[in-house]
Amino acid sequence: MPTPPSRVPRARPRLRALGCALASLALTLATPERAAAFNLDDVAKRAKRSAEHKYREPERNQPSWMREITYDQWRDIRFKPERALFLDKNLPFTVQFFHPGFFYDRSVKVNVVTDKGVASVPFSPDQFDYGKNEFGSRVPQDLGFAGMRIHYPIKKPNYRDEVIVFLGASYFRAIGRDQAYGLSSRGLAIDTALPSGEEFPWFREFWLVRPAPGAQELTIYALLDSPSAVGAYRFVIAPGVETRVDVEMRIFPRAEIKKLGVGSLTSMFLRGENGDGPIDDYRPEVHDSDGLLVAARNGEWLWRPLENPHSLNVSSFATVGPRGFGLLQRDRNLDHYQDFEARQDLRPSVWIEPKGDWGAGRVELVEIPTYKDINDNVVASWVPDAKIDPAAPLTLAYSMYWYGEDHTRPPAGWTSSTRKDRGTVPGARRMVVDFEGKALSKIPADSVVEGVVTAGVRGGNGAARTPAQLLEQQVVENPINGGRRLVFQVKPPDDEPVELRAFLRHGGDVITETWSYQLHP
Repeated sequence: MPTPPSRVPRARPRLRALGCALASLALTLATPERAAAFNLDDVAKRAKRSAEHKYREPERNQPSWMREITYDQWRDIRFKPERALFLDKNLPFTVQFFHPGFFYDRSVKVNVVTDKGVASVPFSPDQFDYGKNEFGSRVPQDLGFAGMRIHYPIKKPNYRDEVIVFLGASYFRAIGRDQAYGLSSRGLAIDTALPSGEEFPWFREFWLVRPAPGAQELTIYALLDSPSAVGAYRFVIAPGVETRVDVEMRIFPRAEIKKLGVGSLTSMFLRGENGDGPIDDYRPEVHDSDGLLVAARNGEWLWRPLENPHSLNVSSFATVGPRGFGLLQRDRNLDHYQDFEARQDLRPSVWIEPKGDWGAGRVELVEIPTYKDINDNVVASWVPDAKIDPAAPLTLAYSMYWYGEDHTRPPAGWTSSTRKDRGTVPGARRMVVDFEGKALSKIPADSVVEGVVTAGVRGGNGAARTPAQLLEQQVVENPINGGRRLVFQVKPPDDEPVELRAFLRHGGDVITETWSYQLHP
């Protein structure tokens, strides 16, 4: 899978909020197109009309030399904070823009919606500080923006922090009050991990609704485009300790889509405590997310620790009408990362909560081998079973939560770590799974907690195979936090991958989420 454009900054220091200057010069808006209400229906009408025609690549108004500048040259181009949109109105939300160049070779159109109508936001090289670059005078006057970032005061009332970024294809990423940027989301994923190759839709145009004084939410509409589909989107962004992004989407297919990924999350996992790969790195763990959490309609919570596999690995978790899913960063201990600059202990978790019944489908996890932390190699998406009918658009809505620690997801005990080694039995692997939670810590140390473990092997055609042999299973108390450690050994037959599932039970009651793991010989 190609490196997502929004991941390029990973190799260098993160995007930084420039802050607000004392000056209050605003971006000049073009003459409004029409004085009328604007909503998702307006974007959907445009998307429907566009889907009736063949996809058209955007016109490239960028000179070739701009696409050849280095990352450092592009990064040295900074938007002037005193030119931020809405700053002159002293509104709580302000908007700054990214300059095209480097990987960002598509310009997006940005509009503002007010009670007077819709007005476009014009580009000007004067809005940017080009730093050490000497090519500012050569930049076309009508170049356009590569993307945008939204600012809002979530830490101090007199300072607007950067809270969400839209940059590259259909990628966007947000943070809560105490996080640093990590994983990204996408408006839509198409044909991820298929042999035919992945398609990357992109947001062609945005409409920002000017917020009212004192507003705590910002509404953005977007038009998504690609060879296979066109989409109309509504984002409602509510920054805070836990930043919420409400998403409503209408997808109009141009052609048959083999695999559609909704609520797609893209992250990086190089190594964790469960890894055994030959990666030369001083850091004990390197990841933006360490596991996938799925909440099924039947009340089960399932946790799948992430891995950096030796070959492409695709896992599916079938469920009807999911209650939610997300990629989480559970490990918040800086000592486990030893990276004082990247601070991966501050990366956000993202939880997706569907609105309405999404029907039958699966949460799909794609893990791609990597030897560097500059690439996103993990993708999690909801893949509906139903095919999209070109005559009927797909309409879905969900809420996204970008947050730090939250022990209500799941409400019971959760998996805090997964480790493995060769064990004591020839041909077997020993698994060590730690569970934590308030309910666990309240159980007396001498009370019996049962580990329920299942192991199975499936062939390539999905036919059931001889189950793996489970050995030496026990549950012991963690003397530090009152949690429980499940230890068992498993011997796979015929060197086949083994699907493992485990949870803890006390007095007949399930007291933890279900731990799920694919063990490779």
